[in-house]
Amino acid sequence: MKKFLAVLMVALMVASFAACGPKEESKTYEIALVTDVGNIDDKSFNQGAWEGVVKYAEDNGKTYAYFRPSEDTTAARVETIGTAIDSGAKVVVCPGYLFEEAIYEVQEKYPDVMFLLLDGEPHTPDYSVYNTAANVHCILYQEEQAGWLAGYAAVKDGYKKLGFLGGMDVPAVIRYGYGFVQGAEAAANEMGLGAGDVSIKYWYCGGFAPTDDIKVKMAGWYSDGTEVVFACGGGIYASAVAAAQESSTGKVIGVDVDQSAESDLIITSAMKELTHSVVLALTDLYANDGKWSADYSGKTAVLGAKDECVGLPTADASWRLTTFTVEEYKAVFDKVKNGEIVISNVTETAPAVNLVTVDYQK
Repeated sequence: MKKFLAVLMVALMVASFAACGPKEESKTYEIALVTDVGNIDDKSFNQGAWEGVVKYAEDNGKTYAYFRPSEDTTAARVETIGTAIDSGAKVVVCPGYLFEEAIYEVQEKYPDVMFLLLDGEPHTPDYSVYNTAANVHCILYQEEQAGWLAGYAAVKDGYKKLGFLGGMDVPAVIRYGYGFVQGAEAAANEMGLGAGDVSIKYWYCGGFAPTDDIKVKMAGWYSDGTEVVFACGGGIYASAVAAAQESSTGKVIGVDVDQSAESDLIITSAMKELTHSVVLALTDLYANDGKWSADYSGKTAVLGAKDECVGLPTADASWRLTTFTVEEYKAVFDKVKNGEIVISNVTETAPAVNLVTVDYQK
């Protein structure tokens, strides 16, 4: 009996050792996305870019992963890019202007890694030197077109008291806002409205995260009669939505991606087709043996309506405008796409308006 128990114990020990097996090597990922201050479920820039990575990778049998910096600094972003590369990344996708300095720093350190920078171009911290290396492709957007479409649609739908809530007054956000003003002006002119019939409260909150201060400010706007606020920048839409909910009548316009699923109060969204943009770029990359082609290498693409990379969502669940129709939207979108309607992208000075009254607030 003792001999039997001894044999049994040895057998169990061997079985236990075999089940553990050798240590599995760390998994590697070919395509990596490094997030900015948010995460891949931010319903904004990170999520749109991440969905592009996922779509291309899964359609083409590539491994992929995302990496999140430990803090909101260039040093942390540089460190996280290094971590992604150490994990096997041959392509690193970086969503947002916050990566401009980081890419400037790493592009020559990792010449065999391809970088895709969305919404920015590499430069030194003092903006004195801009340089895009051959292993980098940059994408900028014609946000003014998306903003224009949102402002035009809102006024055509009957909204006359509008608000623009911007995050930081960086070029992309300014283009959204000034486009919004131009679109409202165009609709007011087309509808034969008088001077001052349409008004816009306009404010940059100084960040991209929701705060109680933003909610209080928006609550004041809604109480003062503002009907719809274009919330432009990361998670700040949540503060606008919270204020709109308490107002009982307020509405919100989302940004960057279709944010309609976040609240029934979001009537439309001024979108950048981030997912489509990432897929377009990665398609070029892999068609050229994993290197940027001559049209992409060291170059900046500026994508807009002509590329189907800005616009408003038209799915049934997303379209919450009641008098302005999808067909009317498509007609005016085509005019923007073919250049019949030209929208200024100037950010240094506010657009001139004759009919719309704009209250630029500090």
